[in-house]
Amino acid sequence: MHTLQTIGIVHSCFKEKFGVPRQPALAPSACACLELLPPYNQADAVQGLESVSHIWLQFIFHQSPESKSPKVRPPRLGGNQRIGVFASRSPVRPNALGLSVVKLDRVEIDGAKVLLWLSGVDLVDGTPVVDIKPYLPYVDSVPAARNLLAPAAPEPIGVGFAEGVSISPVLAQLIVEVLGQDPRPAYQTPEPNRIYGMHLLDFNVQWRYLASDACTWSIEVIGLQAKRN
Repeated sequence: MHTLQTIGIVHSCFKEKFGVPRQPALAPSACACLELLPPYNQADAVQGLESVSHIWLQFIFHQSPESKSPKVRPPRLGGNQRIGVFASRSPVRPNALGLSVVKLDRVEIDGAKVLLWLSGVDLVDGTPVVDIKPYLPYVDSVPAARNLLAPAAPEPIGVGFAEGVSISPVLAQLIVEVLGQDPRPAYQTPEPNRIYGMHLLDFNVQWRYLASDACTWSIEVIGLQAKRN
């Protein structure tokens, strides 16, 4: 019997599961801060980490349902096709453990706080982290590797902003990267008259789908409001 200790908590720009990229690095501007917990909230625990550009995070899918099913419906296959759980990176797993490579932007030590500032994350706010390991390019990158179920990154869809939507360039880039992955479940057909929304950073982002033709869709951001606490 093994017990996992939470060594840190993620404070992420993603405040809910909906809209979180399905893989890390698909939204490079997606930011987060990993706050280490005692007894690892000390400089000794991260000594040398400043020389690392990327890290592996092992974490808990704390908002995913428990499942012991040998098959899952991965989002990449449309959410309506079953494959073996171990052939998928679905968050519905036997032990709810996740693994992501993220960019380490900087290490901050402030008294009793140790903060790791990250980008390119696919982690929802509040995610418990159970381990951190440095990414080693000479062994962790396998150029000849293949995966026939997901041979390449999905092609982003177009994202634009309606007239009158005032937004900073930095936030606009984040929204384009996140919505460009199309957070809508793949098995659903977009509803042109429906207003979709998500909580991103401290904003409520609203958008709708526009049809270019019968098979091609784009997204128009129509609203951006600061979320009240």
